[in-house]
Amino acid sequence: MDKDYVIDVRDITKSFKGKTVVNRVSLRVQRGEIFGFLGPNGSGKTTTIRMICGLLTADSGEGTCLGLDIRKDSEQIKNKVGYMTQKFSLYGDLTVRENLEFVARLYSMKSQKEKIDRAIDRLKIGRQRAEQLARNLSGGWKQRLALACAVLHEPELLLLDEPTAGVDPKARREFWEQIFELSHEGVTTLVSTHYMDEAERCHHLAYLAYGNLLTAGTHSEVIDSAKLQTWEISGGTIQSLNYLAAILKNLPEIEQVSAFGAKLHVSSKIGVNLESLIQNQISQVRKDFLLRQIAPSLEDVFIHYMQSQKDNFA
Repeated sequence: MDKDYVIDVRDITKSFKGKTVVNRVSLRVQRGEIFGFLGPNGSGKTTTIRMICGLLTADSGEGTCLGLDIRKDSEQIKNKVGYMTQKFSLYGDLTVRENLEFVARLYSMKSQKEKIDRAIDRLKIGRQRAEQLARNLSGGWKQRLALACAVLHEPELLLLDEPTAGVDPKARREFWEQIFELSHEGVTTLVSTHYMDEAERCHHLAYLAYGNLLTAGTHSEVIDSAKLQTWEISGGTIQSLNYLAAILKNLPEIEQVSAFGAKLHVSSKIGVNLESLIQNQISQVRKDFLLRQIAPSLEDVFIHYMQSQKDNFA
């Protein structure tokens, strides 16, 4: 395995009760980068993350995390990794500070009070809020507390499993600002998410569906891998646009028709004469629609891969 990568796993596989949930996944994550893990619910993201950090042992495959063997050195890996689960898993009947003190004792940390005060200040929790019971915090503040606990022992790697689910946009933005600060300091982050705006913030992305790794790369490389073309239709009335959408959805050459306010986004594979197909249908509805080609979005690619795998496993 290459020492230049914080995560370097090859062909890791995991099954439960005879069902393969992660199928020969290979992944490389460089130091200091923010790596986005995309995929629908049940795609195997959480299982993969747990194998990487030593919480689960892979049935087969090999790999290293922080230079340690994921199969043999799981206890050492756990001490160097910060793991934040989707569901708030800290103690609601303890205060913010008491939760941090519990984590500090768990890792047998030195200078505990100094490091707890630093974490409270850094994540802008505030000394007054630090004395509140965790169960009384809002979703955004619970998330901030969970992140403070995950980074308290100064891990080299953060594993974040859908950390912003159910959190308002302002709290999500502030959370990502904190992740970027940690990245500048050399902390590596692997984050699973369903939000496309969050995926766009990542340095590299990987897409997992039905346990299979379908594509990985930069934002533009992932979009290019789907080999999609997208056209935008605007103009006309809402009624005529809805009518046109219903017609286009019935054409077998067209893969996606999505409404974005008073516009439609229509996608198909490269090679289909999509412009001509759309123009033919427009001429039968009304002639005041505007048609222009646009770049496919990560959401277009996400839906494309999800649909293609659903068809394969139907």
